[in-house]
Amino acid sequence: MSVQEPPTDRDGRLDVRQIPFWRRLDAIIAACDRLQPNEALELVVEIDPWPLRQYLEATRRTAFDWQYLESGPQTWRVRVSRLAG
Repeated sequence: MSVQEPPTDRDGRLDVRQIPFWRRLDAIIAACDRLQPNEALELVVEIDPWPLRQYLEATRRTAFDWQYLESGPQTWRVRVSRLAG
C-alpha cells in the first residue's frame, strides 16, 4: 500500500500539520527525495524538525542545506534545499 503524500504547493511549500504524525516522515522524505539539485521546499510543522535533519544526513548521500525561517513556538518553517553535486 502506498502512502498518500500531500502535494507541495506551487510555491514549494509542504505543510504537514494536518497529516497524522505517523505518516509525516514518509511524506517529508518523499518530497525531499524529489528535489533536484539547487531546488528547495519550505517545510511547515508545529514542532522543531531538527531530528529530520539528522535523519536526512544519516540516510541520504545527497547533501541538504537547512535554513530556519521561523522557529516556533507554534509554527516552525524550514527551507530545505538539495545541494548540487
